[in-house]
Amino acid sequence: MTLRQELEEKLKSLFKLDAFYDDQWNTIERIMKGERVLLIEKTGYGKSLCFQFPAILFDGTTVVFSPLIALMRDQVKKLNSLGIPAKCINSEQSPEENSQIIAAAKLGEVKILYIAPERQENSEWIEATRLLKLSMVVIDEAHCISVWGHDFRPAFRRIINLVKLLPAGLPVLATTATATKKVEADVASQIGGNITILRGNLLRENFRLYVVKVKSEDEKLLWLGQNLDKIPGTGILYTGTRVDTEIYAKWFEYLNLPVIGYNAGLDADSRVAVENGLMDNRWKCVISTNALGMGIDKPDIRFIVHTQIPQSPIHYYQEIGRAGRDGKPTWIILFYNPEDRRLPLSFIEGGRPSVAKYQKVISVIRNELLGEREIARKTNLKQTQIRVIKSDLIEQGIVREVMLGKNKRFEYINQAPALDPRFFEELRASKTSDLDHMIEYVDTTQSRMKYLCNFLGDSMCSEFKNCDNTGLKKIQVVYNEEWHQKLREFREDYFPILEVISKDSSIVNGVAASYYGFSNVGATLHRCKYVTKEEFPDFLLNLTLKAFRKIFGREEFDLVVYVPPTTSGDLVKNFAVRLADLLKIPISHDLVKIRPTSEQKAFENGVLKSDNVKGAFSFVNAQLLSGKRILLVDDIFDSGATVKELGHLFTNFGVEKISPIVIARTVGGDLV
Repeated sequence: MTLRQELEEKLKSLFKLDAFYDDQWNTIERIMKGERVLLIEKTGYGKSLCFQFPAILFDGTTVVFSPLIALMRDQVKKLNSLGIPAKCINSEQSPEENSQIIAAAKLGEVKILYIAPERQENSEWIEATRLLKLSMVVIDEAHCISVWGHDFRPAFRRIINLVKLLPAGLPVLATTATATKKVEADVASQIGGNITILRGNLLRENFRLYVVKVKSEDEKLLWLGQNLDKIPGTGILYTGTRVDTEIYAKWFEYLNLPVIGYNAGLDADSRVAVENGLMDNRWKCVISTNALGMGIDKPDIRFIVHTQIPQSPIHYYQEIGRAGRDGKPTWIILFYNPEDRRLPLSFIEGGRPSVAKYQKVISVIRNELLGEREIARKTNLKQTQIRVIKSDLIEQGIVREVMLGKNKRFEYINQAPALDPRFFEELRASKTSDLDHMIEYVDTTQSRMKYLCNFLGDSMCSEFKNCDNTGLKKIQVVYNEEWHQKLREFREDYFPILEVISKDSSIVNGVAASYYGFSNVGATLHRCKYVTKEEFPDFLLNLTLKAFRKIFGREEFDLVVYVPPTTSGDLVKNFAVRLADLLKIPISHDLVKIRPTSEQKAFENGVLKSDNVKGAFSFVNAQLLSGKRILLVDDIFDSGATVKELGHLFTNFGVEKISPIVIARTVGGDLV
């Protein structure tokens, strides 16, 4: 009996699987010899078996670095069900639970230990690494190590520091489903140690690939409204932002289709509930930003729909690769409107800011120790941009982290080298080029699967007739007045919630008549405020009345109060007067500004938006407010800083309840 045959007998008894794939065996054989391997295989191939199986045979603990908490939970559950002692350490568990797991690992009671890379900064973990009996190190989603990868994470680079300290002969496995030749070379170079690269065939013959070109968001909503229920099975619909996730979910709910929304803003319990529901086919589809999917081990996801074009073919392949792992026919649909390009461009800008923004951060840190909030105040940059810049400046030896008590500050290093912008500019150009390639995918007349494989460096792909360019009928958006009417009725019945409720305030969650970019509401507001200066038209008033009646219709109010203007004159005042008159609620004109403020849209981060309005308001005859119930009216809700500030003001004056209502809510900064 050969070694492979002998170990496949153990595979049957331990994992209930009959045999290894050839590439799996090739990987395992090298790992058993103590080698370093980079394995690039399509999603669902079975890469995890390549480390789980040898981990059981080794004496000691295998540590698996993974950014995917859902994957950790799923794999730990499966391993434990097979009698294999596995645990995970991540931010969604209590510190006490994580400490207990580390203690068990130090005692040798954990065979496979999953850990999120960000946890490496934890002092308890750093100490534990000295005491663990390591048998193997695994880097899952290894493209995250490379800045050229589609999901680079600075914390992954710290794994390399650990790898460099490992003794010769201790195996290291890096796995990914999405690595271009450039990413492959970068990851292999960082791991080092005469690493072997094994690359499989990325083709998915069971995919049916379609691109649907549209001229508006309405066309996406209308086609999906008519056809989602006709697509076999259950699946995932990806949107570009949290707001889009909400809009699509509400649209399908309006049509009585079983769906649920998902985004990074959900609490841990809600995320687990949605993930479990997806596994149990509880809904026709989960509607999500790209926060969902990585690590979801569900073989029968029958369709993936994208309503927003991803940043690159790598992102796209990663996301569609979550479907059809059982080899059965799977529908892959991408909608594209030329206007959609703006969102991924904004992600590229956020992920790789301009050199001028780097210089702005350097200039404010040069002479004083500053934390993130102070940097935000002094630079008017978004928090995500500050964190990217900070990480890069540390990498270049220009600033360093220091602790002042429990607070982290950033310090300029004396005689630091000048900023080298060449890498940032090259990376920005690379990501912009990737987006151009994604547009090429949309416009190609060749095999779509072949295009993706070529981009990812898989030269083994053959021509297959599994897309709308090679035999499948193209999808056209065809709709009639009946469906237009349904969409109009939906808009007039769907009102976004303003989540402003607070423990130390009498304010409750409010309502907007619409989203700023939804239908023609935003365009009308902009025209009235900045072009014509005309009163807000009746259709906005009627829509706001409908929102009021749906959310607050059964409540009683003592006063209507409106937010004093910054630059829009009496537009909000006059709108509030008309609204109060129709609702038969007395209106007060006693809310006033006691100092000038700027328009909130001038500020890029929440810190400055809050500073802009803090202490800026007062109320004449405030003694009359005690016990009152107030309907607070404004035109646009952005970060919510103004409404929250007024909530605290009125609470201090003894107001019983403050209920905000606005004409439109912007998308704001919550994207994923």
